[in-house]
This record gives sequence, C-alpha cells and structure tokens, in this order.
Amino acid sequence: MTGMNSKSFMPKLTQNAVVVLKRRYLKKDINGKVIETPAKMFQRVARNIASAETIYDSKADRFLWEKTYYDLMARLEFLPNSPTLMNAGRESQQLSACFVLPVEDSLESIFEAVKHTALIHQSGGGTGFSFSRLRPKNDRVLSTSGIASGPISFMKVFNIATEVIKQGGTRRGANMAVLKVDHPDILEFIKVKENPSELTNFNISVGLTEEFMEAVERNTTYPLINPRNQEAVRTLRARTVFNRIVGAAWKSGEPGILFLDRINRDQPTPKLGEIEATNPCGEQPLLPYESCNLGSINLTKMVTEKEGHIVLDYGKLERTIKLAVRFLDNIIDLNCYPLPQIEAITKGNRKIGLGVMGWADLLIQMGIPYGTPEALALADDVMGFIQGKARETSEVLAKERGAFPNLPGSIFDRPGGKQFRNATVTTIAPTGTLSIIAGCSGGIEPLYGVSYLRTTLDGVQLIETHPTFLELARHKKFYSRDLMKRLAKTESIQDITTIPKEIRRLFVTAHDIPPEAHVRTQVAFQRHTDNAVSKTVNFPAGATTGQVQKAFLLAYREGLKGITIYRSGSRDQQVLTCANIQYC
Repeated sequence: MTGMNSKSFMPKLTQNAVVVLKRRYLKKDINGKVIETPAKMFQRVARNIASAETIYDSKADRFLWEKTYYDLMARLEFLPNSPTLMNAGRESQQLSACFVLPVEDSLESIFEAVKHTALIHQSGGGTGFSFSRLRPKNDRVLSTSGIASGPISFMKVFNIATEVIKQGGTRRGANMAVLKVDHPDILEFIKVKENPSELTNFNISVGLTEEFMEAVERNTTYPLINPRNQEAVRTLRARTVFNRIVGAAWKSGEPGILFLDRINRDQPTPKLGEIEATNPCGEQPLLPYESCNLGSINLTKMVTEKEGHIVLDYGKLERTIKLAVRFLDNIIDLNCYPLPQIEAITKGNRKIGLGVMGWADLLIQMGIPYGTPEALALADDVMGFIQGKARETSEVLAKERGAFPNLPGSIFDRPGGKQFRNATVTTIAPTGTLSIIAGCSGGIEPLYGVSYLRTTLDGVQLIETHPTFLELARHKKFYSRDLMKRLAKTESIQDITTIPKEIRRLFVTAHDIPPEAHVRTQVAFQRHTDNAVSKTVNFPAGATTGQVQKAFLLAYREGLKGITIYRSGSRDQQVLTCANIQYC
C-alpha cells in the first residue's frame, strides 16, 4: 500500500466550503492556478501527520494511520487549525495558529518582536502581545535624555508591519494587544479602538486583576504603576475606569477583558513564568514565546438516531477525541517552528487545544433551543466528557511517548500523580473558516441569522442560509422565495408568523438570546476547558451600557477567563450581517 486509493471516502463539501478552500488552502502553481483538490489536501495533511507515528514506534503502520487521519478530516468529523491544513506536507511546514511574543522595555526588544511577528504572520500564525512592560508616555528615557512615546505608539508600529505582510500569501495577520489595567496609559488604551481607522490589525483586551475588580465592587481607588521602576504614579477610581471599559466596548466592541490573575491561577506550569497575553481571539493564554495548535470536533457528526430522536453518540465522540488528541500531539513533533525559543517552550509544555464546532447546529438537531437550561446542561455534559477523555488519551500517550518535559514543577508534579503528554488539552476556538469547510455553525456561537452574509478575513463575501431550516421549510410547506428574501434582511425570525412557532423556538439567533444566556453558555464550556473559550456576547443595537456592565460582572463572578461583547451596528464593517443580502 503506497497511500490513499480510489475507494477512499470523498469529502462532501458545500459550495461555500469549496470557495474558501480554493482561495486559501489548496495548493496553487506559480501562476496562482489551483492544482490540488480538497481530497488531495486532506490526503497531504493525513500523510504528513501520520509520519509522526514512526518517531515513537518504528513498527507503526503509517499507511493505516494515514487512512485513519484522512477519514477523520474528509468526513468533516475533526479539523485542525488553518495553518496545519495549509502547510502540512508543504515547504513551510509551520502548523500552529497561536503564538505569544514578549515585548520588553527596550527598542531592541520591541523591534526584535516586530521581526519575529513578521516571520510568524508570513507562516500563517497569529500573535499576541502584552505591552504592559513598556514605560508610559512622557516617561524619562535615561539613555537618550528624551521622553518615551508609550505603548500605543509602538502598537501602531506592529500594526503597520502586519498591514504589509500577507500570511503565506493567503490572509492578513491578526494580533492581540493586552495592557494591564494598572498601567499609567490605560485610559488612552481603552479608547484607542473608538477610532475605526486605528490598529485595524489588532484586537485589544484590558488585563484585569483581582485587586482592581475588588476595588470596582467596593467603589475605591487603585494605583497606576510605572513598569520601569514599579512605583505608583497616581490613583484612579476603579469603578470609573471599569465604566470607561464598558462604554468603549458598547461603542466599538472593544476592548475585551481578560482576568489575568484567574488565568495564572489555572495555568499548569507557573514556575516557568507569568502569562500576560493570549492569541488574537483570546481563547489561548500562552507564556512568552509559547505556541499552541488547536483543532475542533464537529459535533453535528457525533450523533445517532434512537427511537426517532437524534441523540449524541458518545462512543463515536470518544473515538474521535482519542484520534484528535493524538493528531494534535503529532503536530508538535512535525512542526517547523519560526524561532528556536518557540520550539523550546512549545516542546517543553506540549500544549494542545481540542475544542468543538457546530454547537448551535447540534442543539437544532436535538430539538433544544440555544441558551436554555437544557442546552446549558448538555454543554456541561459534552465538554466534561471531552475534557475527561482528552486527559485520558494524554495519559496513554505519556506512557507510550513520555510525559511533557516540563511536568516536574508543574501542577501535575505530585507524589503518585498521573503523567500526561500535554500540559493542556482543551480550548474552545471560534473556528471561523474551519466551520465553513465543515459546513456547520462556528465554535459554540449561536446562529447569527437563518440567512446571512459572511465576510471572510480576505474579504470574500459568502451568503449562508441554514440547510436544516430550508429542509424543514420545504417539508412543512412554509417555504417561499418571498420568505427567503425576507430572511436575508433580518437577524431574527421570531416575528415572522408564517413560520410555525416550534420552528421559531428552535431557530433562535444571536440577538434573540439574552446576554446572560450567552455568558452562561460560555461558563458551561469554560468549566471543563483547560485554556479559555472564544465566545462573543451579542447585544442588539439598542442595548444599554448598563446591560454590557452586567455581562462583564457576571463573567467575573462566574469564573470566566475573559469576555468579548459586540453590539450590533457598532462597527462600520462586521464579519456577519443580515443587511442587504440578495437571496440566490
């Protein structure tokens, strides 16, 4: 056997999936012509990932593993993060999506980080930074007898560098900027994204501390600390600053917030340093120079029919988890790392992030409205199962291949404790383009609309209409072209009385769901996730700042590691919109 044969399973892809694959994932010749089919892409990736099996077992049947991994992807049951699909088995062989780079308080460090960012973006990765170590604006620079320009001025340098670098010729780079709430320039940072032309290649988040949140609840002041000498320069009233964060998020969707003390309390290798930043979407907190590779299980493929009802197939889900964890662990050994520092700490911790996509679609299949108590209980059960089986698999891999090298001194280093191959095993990513390829809803998000326009990172606009809704509309005989045109212009179907009530109840969209239910969905998944959870809490255009504040406080009190909100219409451009779609 020399590879896949003609009887191999052929992927069944939607038209939009094919468009995305052709634009960003499939091999092209020097003239830009696509020379690879989706099946060949999955074969290329499977062959590459299967080659790692012989590293630890010279007798491993590499061809059997190749077929196994091919089927896993081609059946759209699991997909690794985009750089793996793009680069596995190709020249760059850079397979990770998430990186964090340190930025120290010197010009040398700052511009070294800019250079490293360029290398990572060129290979298809996204980068996160904490700018909290940079001295504040107008502070003294002793070496030149000048004054500092502050973190935001240097963020603009990173932003411009990102603007001119295309990730492997496929997409523009993405960044996360974090500034601690006790940095003297925090008020300027909070409002910087109110100008839509500023930092267009950055997401920004404020790093909140327990001290700050306690001051918010007590309505007291807290100190701003100059990172150059750790001296307090002045105090601010915490609740005033918190309200500024809330107001800016209400106005533009940013900043998000990260609960840094909570992130560090839960990190598995505290002796290696402090986590100060995350990847661009916020779900992957990482140490300086650390990278992580993510992958997601398509929950819509993890079901079976029982007594006329769709139920979860836990046996299939378990088998998929075991294969996915092994797949992601293989990536660590096969990856071509952009920097030796990244390779050292990534191989030392061997973090992976297995998550899910298709959550909203799964609920529809099972007849459960999103955000209801029944949905939250299912989320708790499903993610608890995934976390448990992923840990069990990591334990098995540790026996086969050895524990992660930095386990001594980690939270797992205790007498008689279990050995694990990976410091972390679970992360909930947004799965933007991966969910298009898989033909399912993104991550754990609700449906944005029954029919909507999606704008991808490289500007492609795709019209998406939910296939199950179309099927039900035809089956229950309420389908019409006029209805489809109306759906394309609305974010909610709840007021369309020609649609049966039981269908409207099931096809709730992001703006039908109360913000508290958004937050509690994130909480249910975070409870069983090593890293963090990417989830947008959607608000209607008419939402108040008070409602945003309530969501932020609920996130803090319920144990989330971070939260991002978005109020409809608060940006000139947005990824998903239901306005001005022409049905076709």
